[in-house]
Amino acid sequence: MTAFPSTEQLSRHTIFPGVKIQTASAERMQLSVVEMEPHAVVEAHSHSQEQVGMVLAGRALFIVGDEEKMLGPGDLYRIPGGVVHRVVASEEGLRALDVFTPVREEYR
Repeated sequence: MTAFPSTEQLSRHTIFPGVKIQTASAERMQLSVVEMEPHAVVEAHSHSQEQVGMVLAGRALFIVGDEEKMLGPGDLYRIPGGVVHRVVASEEGLRALDVFTPVREEYR
């Protein structure tokens, strides 16, 4: 594992229609850059990993458990493991940075 991964070394996945991620993983944490096309949806799901993130560009409605909020650039969010969450991108789409711990092996 190199300390400075190139773009070509990142893992890439389309996780929902119009939702693409690029990930860099260490031993116990994972960074994911998320790109959502306008009006794309991350369908309701949960996972055992803790997730924290920041909106880098665009806007989206985040629904985490029984809370929901429209977030924009610079806004932060945290999603405990096991909590159902959903994201709906606005007409401008969304770019966000997620951190997971432990690593989501399916995205390594």
